[in-house]
Amino acid sequence: MNEQAQGAASPGPTSRDRLPYEPITQRRPFVLPDNARVAVWTIVNIENWLPENPMPRTVLPPPMGQPLLPDVPNWCWHEYGMRVGFWRFLDALKSRNLRATLALNGTTCEQYAPACRAALEAGWEFMGHGHVQKPMHRVEDQAAAIRQTMDAIRDFTGKPPRGWESPGLTETAETLDLLAEAGIEYVADWVMDDQPVPLRTRSGSMVSVPYTVEINDVVMSAIQQQPSDEILRRGRDQFDQLYKEGASIPRVMAISIHPYLTGVPHRIKYLEALYDYILSHPGVVMCTGEEILDLYNAQNPAAERASHG
Repeated sequence: MNEQAQGAASPGPTSRDRLPYEPITQRRPFVLPDNARVAVWTIVNIENWLPENPMPRTVLPPPMGQPLLPDVPNWCWHEYGMRVGFWRFLDALKSRNLRATLALNGTTCEQYAPACRAALEAGWEFMGHGHVQKPMHRVEDQAAAIRQTMDAIRDFTGKPPRGWESPGLTETAETLDLLAEAGIEYVADWVMDDQPVPLRTRSGSMVSVPYTVEINDVVMSAIQQQPSDEILRRGRDQFDQLYKEGASIPRVMAISIHPYLTGVPHRIKYLEALYDYILSHPGVVMCTGEEILDLYNAQNPAAERASHG
């Protein structure tokens, strides 16, 4: 064997290697409390956009097409969400006795401490969302960034996060393994099912809790630039179909929101209307991500998940 072949790293698992293909109609039943049809969880994403760097998203194109730093208008667009929009989310959820899962960059615990403290006092779950808002492919040391994020959340809340949503849902071939080795129990990156499913890692199983790229205001408002009421129209249609199907096969619905998008004055009332519509139906369980994880784990013992996943 030549030196090049000896020194070559063995290829990591492909995405298909991470999970078996199992149609939702041909698997062990997933049961919700009181035989509910749909479990609904809300993910509030708060992020640290570094003003000296290019912005992860933009609302205004650069003058004459030439990117400029600092990008004051687009950084301020995001900052409005943390100064004002987040607090609208807090009021909308509190007034309906709902709790969210807070997906947060580790550095937000310090940068936006009052918002994190308010979420903690409201009983929200904290979920890792990277150290700063940067794709995992551009993180120099993923293991260190994961550890820093988990440490920051543990120091702030008293316990490490159980779940993880990568910035932009990005993962390299080793991200899932590193997350499992760090103690993360579930991920939201694998948007491919209406029920929790196990994922294979080199240190055991991981659970994918259903997330969303459709009922997600980044897609609706920032990318597709839909009208302000799109979260209500699309969210209601999504819920109606899942609710109908949930009579025989229970489903999970995620609502993913960002303070700088749905937290603005012309959109917030449509989010509130969506919650009121969902809450008007019997047979709905409003959950956090870790509560959905616990429901799945109780019905799928660890040994079975490890052998299956």
